Amino acid sequence: MTTDLAGITVFVTVAEARSFRAASERLGVTRSAVSQAIRRLEERMGVALVQRTTRSVHLTEAGERLYQAVRPALDDVSTAMEAVGEMRAQPSGMLRITVSSIAERFLNGPLLAAFVETYPDIRLDITVTDEEFDIVAEGFDAGVRLGEVIEQDMIAMPVSSKQRQMVVGSPDYVGRHGAPAHPRELPKHLCMGWRPNPQVAPYRWEFTESRRDFAVDVNPHVTTNDMRVMIQLACAGAGLTFGMEETFRSHIARAELVPLLEEFCPPFPGFYLYYPTRRNVPLKLRVLIDYLRQRQRDT
Repeated sequence: MTTDLAGITVFVTVAEARSFRAASERLGVTRSAVSQAIRRLEERMGVALVQRTTRSVHLTEAGERLYQAVRPALDDVSTAMEAVGEMRAQPSGMLRITVSSIAERFLNGPLLAAFVETYPDIRLDITVTDEEFDIVAEGFDAGVRLGEVIEQDMIAMPVSSKQRQMVVGSPDYVGRHGAPAHPRELPKHLCMGWRPNPQVAPYRWEFTESRRDFAVDVNPHVTTNDMRVMIQLACAGAGLTFGMEETFRSHIARAELVPLLEEFCPPFPGFYLYYPTRRNVPLKLRVLIDYLRQRQRDT
């Protein structure tokens, strides 16, 4: 029986996406092409590999055994092909990165613009999301997150200076309601919170006093998953909000917002580029790592 490498690649993608539609989007082909590839592979092997319903796709026992057997082999093939491809003088290929929406300095434009100008044969695919997930399972080469949320089995390198979170409000709001002298006064104020999606509780407002961390339940009267909306409302005087200093810096410089309770907001380690441990890091990722290290040294 000849080996259908293309069909196996499609099968592995379907197994990880648990969806023919999602698999077709990752592979850049039609759903019909994915379905036909799976059917041909099943006919060639003489056994059902996936079980399809109107809502989802599940692996059969045979499918699960095949997936567990071929997934590491495909990784080895991919690594070998990348190693051969790196013999070319110019790094190339698709580099997929997931980045936290609050990684302001990484996303603000000049950093990545200079990178793509330096390496024109590399195509960047950047997904901005605050969801936490396995970047390997989702097909990403690397991610950018705060160090505290990165899994310990990842390799991580700093890509920002120390960060800090702070409370801000508009001069108009502070003039009308006064400025809190201590974080425990915040529940008496109108506050606006942020969360990545409706299934997650709003982020906690955390502070430090006498080297002890504590959180305040502000019971926000406005909650959103859009940082821009939160900032616009704060600038308009709708209440106080809490977030990364870098996010608010331009608005503070224009006197649209004023920082509050700064003595309770010490700095902490910032953002890291992280990626899985590999025997051979792909050249497209390696040059990004070297580029970011050089920028860190320069700044």
